[in-house]
Amino acid sequence: MMSRSYTNLLDLAEGNFDALGPAGGVGRRRQGSFGMKRMSRVMTVPGTLSELDGEDESEPAATNSVASDVPSSVAAERLIVVSNQLPVVARRRPDSRGWSISWDDDSLLLQLRDGIPDEMEVLFVGTLRADVPVSDQDEVSQALLDRFRCVPVFLPDHLNDRFYHRFCKRHLWPLFHYMLPFSSASTTTTSSSSTASSSGNGRFDRSAWEAYVLANKFFFEKVVEVINPEDDYVWVHDYHLMALPTFLRRCFNRLRIGFFLHSPFPSSEIYRTLPVREEILKALLNCDLIGFHTFDYARHFLSCCSRMLGIEYQSKRGYIGLDYFGRTVGIKIMPVGVHMGQLQSVLRLPDREWRLSELQQQFEGKTVLLGVDDMDIFKGINLKLLAFENMLRTHPKWQGRAVLVQIANPTRGRGKDLEAIQAEIRESCERINGEFGESRYSPVVFIDRDVSSVEKIAYYTIAECVVVTAVRDGMNLTPYEYIVCRQGAPGSESISEVSGPKKSMLVLSEFIGCSPSLSGAIRVNPWNIEATAEAMNEAISMSEQEKQLRHEKHYRYVSSHDVAYWSKSFIQDLERACKDHFRRTCWGIGLGFGFRVVALDPHFTKLNMDSIVNAYKMSESRAILLDYDGTLVPQTSINKSPSAEVLRIINTLCSDRKNIVFLVSGRDKDKLGEWFASCPKLGIAAEHGYFVRWARDEEWQTCTQALDFGWMQMAKPVMNLYTEATDGSYIETKESALVWHHQDADPGFGSSQAKEMLDHLESVLANEPVSVKSGQFIVEVKPQGVSKGVVAEMILASMMERGKQADFVLCIGDDRSDEDMFENIADIMKRSMFAPRTSLFACTVGQKPSKGKFYLDDTFEVVTMLSALADATEPEPEIDLVDELAASVSSLDIGDEQSESSEQ
Repeated sequence: MMSRSYTNLLDLAEGNFDALGPAGGVGRRRQGSFGMKRMSRVMTVPGTLSELDGEDESEPAATNSVASDVPSSVAAERLIVVSNQLPVVARRRPDSRGWSISWDDDSLLLQLRDGIPDEMEVLFVGTLRADVPVSDQDEVSQALLDRFRCVPVFLPDHLNDRFYHRFCKRHLWPLFHYMLPFSSASTTTTSSSSTASSSGNGRFDRSAWEAYVLANKFFFEKVVEVINPEDDYVWVHDYHLMALPTFLRRCFNRLRIGFFLHSPFPSSEIYRTLPVREEILKALLNCDLIGFHTFDYARHFLSCCSRMLGIEYQSKRGYIGLDYFGRTVGIKIMPVGVHMGQLQSVLRLPDREWRLSELQQQFEGKTVLLGVDDMDIFKGINLKLLAFENMLRTHPKWQGRAVLVQIANPTRGRGKDLEAIQAEIRESCERINGEFGESRYSPVVFIDRDVSSVEKIAYYTIAECVVVTAVRDGMNLTPYEYIVCRQGAPGSESISEVSGPKKSMLVLSEFIGCSPSLSGAIRVNPWNIEATAEAMNEAISMSEQEKQLRHEKHYRYVSSHDVAYWSKSFIQDLERACKDHFRRTCWGIGLGFGFRVVALDPHFTKLNMDSIVNAYKMSESRAILLDYDGTLVPQTSINKSPSAEVLRIINTLCSDRKNIVFLVSGRDKDKLGEWFASCPKLGIAAEHGYFVRWARDEEWQTCTQALDFGWMQMAKPVMNLYTEATDGSYIETKESALVWHHQDADPGFGSSQAKEMLDHLESVLANEPVSVKSGQFIVEVKPQGVSKGVVAEMILASMMERGKQADFVLCIGDDRSDEDMFENIADIMKRSMFAPRTSLFACTVGQKPSKGKFYLDDTFEVVTMLSALADATEPEPEIDLVDELAASVSSLDIGDEQSESSEQ
């Protein structure tokens, strides 16, 4: 029988968030009445938890508690930082009477506070690196809240194992570092052997994904307990919590959410292998700002959004943004830095003096190369050892003189691959020391234990060069720390300091995040052992002056781009990205991970049936302009011909002498003429208005005098060239236009080819009376002055010419080409081409950004609305105005306009 928890996970995987408990609906209540879930108020004064056992829990909580149900009368901006782990260290006291809690000074989350404005309070939400019994959790929670402004998340052990070890570290972490589980025996994990064997042997584990989502829901519940959605910013950190933005956005449409990824983001070819790839992308797009260390990582993310979701990015004034249902999701590229103050304070510690003196004696007369890496399969430690061995062999002058000190931080996991790497490293160390070692000289010093900050900084200080050969790493701050340590603390010169000008050298893998920001480093491909060996030799053989110049350049960057600079820059961009949050109208739509918020102009409203029918009845001269595909028939419909109901409605509307009804479409005139042959009084504008016919028995007219289509003979060979080179593309030939389609081509390549073709065609057709435009998956060439907007202006101008100014205008469309109509009609309003107090209904199909002021959800609602107008129509046998208007069209001189895209 399935456990209750497993049933919940299945519900969650299907998008049924509410099935998981009451938290899904907590945030839907208004601030002040939704009630922050109260934490047990156990600790109210400083002291150990054991001293407060006798406190009466029934005593009312202080009103200034962050968990108080009473909202503060003075709202202040606050930053809620959410990460997998809190920036604190919690330990049970040796006498088992309470807990000892202190800040973790090495935590990046703690350090980022330096860049946050002083007036902005910072609150942390995350787990503890300690196993806190259930009986102690309330006490620990209150202590963390009162003394550290931290809100702990306590995950059940079985959930934490599946969430962290089996999904984060078994699936996401290897995948984001470009490792795929090619065989079912793959056991590269950070979990125990028993866990590895029970989790699917490296292949995707659906239950682990469900645990990941449920764990993110636990974090969401804690955020809801303390959040003030109108005033707070939420900053989510790293790949452990990529589902959290969807939970938050689902409850708070306007909440200001930022996310920063501290690991690499893989290329689309790697990422697309993840079975839940779209769910994660859509969850991240519920943020307002997404941050990455390097442009490569951001570029890979943008490529994934393009290939898997069809979303293209735009760059404006240096900012990259994705338009996602009316919301602009910002992309931030800013590598994190080190905490200068903390490093410099350690450089001043007395312990550092004697350790530095000890190391200088130990390595006197030697040139020290240093490596500081975590013990995992991606750090390339053995590649570094092989390169060092190659350097000693090819440059014998360094034998007896060069020493590689490799500090390997203890492993945080297990796995067959990791065990194999460790064995290989030990074997390499023994071999190199055996071949090149002498009495009192070991070429490789391998330190496989915990190394204190002071000892590590002493090693940084004596090293001539730091070597990082990771095959994949998100950022890696080791080179930054090394540069600061070689510079030393200002004003703390001592006898133990390295004398002479400050200098340093770096040999860095090109596959780590800090590499692009350190332009003076020698960059290497760590897989190329010989080239890495030569880079080591070059680094320690370089002239002192060159080392000094490179060091000065690096130090200027590192000291000015520290962790405070990073966090300040991120918060500033988050504020900029959210500045319009409370000005726009928002709707939440979609289920599960398909949930998203549609943000629109506050004046953009749904078309009210009663309002338009009343306006229709009260008007005397009406213009009704209808798009076809996506408006009268669904875009996804296989049978594109109009239904009998549509034909009936159009004929009814046309029968009223007060109405001018026009079909304005991108389709060719022959097809439209065939489909609407049973509508004798319907006007048709085909191919975006190049061909116009006022009634079935009228002749087709053209809206431009440019009858020379010789340009087609010039454009078609160019399009053929790109069609042959772009698999999945094709050319649509119309009487007045050529359209190149690439929606079935590779998204990246098709987009690149479209841009190249656009430039090529503009160059070839520079002196021709045509316009070359790109749209969604198309490049179109057509005569100048052809657009749906021109047609709309022509019809309304004809009505005014005959003394029948329109006092009711209905214009409906669904794509970018229809925006021309909306824009032109808004412009015509300013030129008094309408009757006074005209009822104007510019309506788009679907909730999306538009120049129209109204929307209807789909084609069904469009047909329903037109049917209501038809029912209000009073047919009259008298001759209508169509013939008179058609006769007057040829005398009108309408200005040129250009369309944006082609409609199918």
